[in-house]
Amino acid sequence: MSKGPISQFIEKHYLHFNAASLVDAAKAYEEQLANGAKMMVSMAGAMSTAEIGKIFSEIIRQDKVHIISCTGANLEEDIMNLVAHSHYERVPNYRDLTPQDEWDLLERGLNRVTDTCIPEHEAFRRLQKHIYKIWKDADDKGERYFPHEFMYKMLLSGVLEEYYEIDLKDSWMYAAAEKNLPIIVPGWEDSTMGNIFASYVIKGDLKASTMKSGIEYMVFLSDWYPKNSTKGVGFFQIGGGIAGDFPICVVPMLYQDMEMHDIPFWSYFCQISDSTTSYGSYSGAVPNEKITWGKLDIKTPKFIIESDATIVAPLIFAYLLDL
Repeated sequence: MSKGPISQFIEKHYLHFNAASLVDAAKAYEEQLANGAKMMVSMAGAMSTAEIGKIFSEIIRQDKVHIISCTGANLEEDIMNLVAHSHYERVPNYRDLTPQDEWDLLERGLNRVTDTCIPEHEAFRRLQKHIYKIWKDADDKGERYFPHEFMYKMLLSGVLEEYYEIDLKDSWMYAAAEKNLPIIVPGWEDSTMGNIFASYVIKGDLKASTMKSGIEYMVFLSDWYPKNSTKGVGFFQIGGGIAGDFPICVVPMLYQDMEMHDIPFWSYFCQISDSTTSYGSYSGAVPNEKITWGKLDIKTPKFIIESDATIVAPLIFAYLLDL
């Protein structure tokens, strides 16, 4: 398929500096897929609230991603946007807000993410009512699932259909649920739904063991990676933090701790980040540092695009979709 106008524009004008890195990374991603490699996409930050689902869902449907790692916030906020979109409020002058302005938003039940406020009642509490029933049902039966599996159950059950406020095709979580795409959610307990689950455990309504843990996510990944890395697995990292650092560590763990010395390194690495390179910073570490940790090979194609992921990621995805 020939490239569309967005891709052609990028190829014509994105010729230097971070713009050129964007093109190089997109072409190398494409080459990975053409060679039969698989791709992990990791998402930190608040990409779901930034509505990355409008394009990322098509990346999922077209099998251009094979496993996802994301924060608990990204896991839940895509679904919140699905069921409460009309209740969100944008605050374009967010840089000028005073502490009193912020307090007023809180009192209105609006939780701010940069320029976007998530409505507590229509988003968080609406999900809570339905996800609790699914948690409780599993708890009563002595069944255990991962955080994303519970979300898949809720989406595929149809209990949220009456609330849909955006086109379902724009929800990346629904696209992933339809394919039963593996998702790794390290540190899920840090999310709003994780906090809510913990509150039920404290009250004695649920057992902590009903929710599979981060260690079990790593065990799952340690099984998935060798089975899927015959032709390579690439790593496309949006942002930094635990969503990226947790899954990328499966390679050195298998090599060093499990002594699987034939395990392949990640076959591609790209990070979109505007984090400043600094002492001890994972998000700001340059890709070459990952060689010293046994994550990347000296020959692994490596790219870093120092820019806002909400600008860069949609452009790369558009290029992959020939838009």
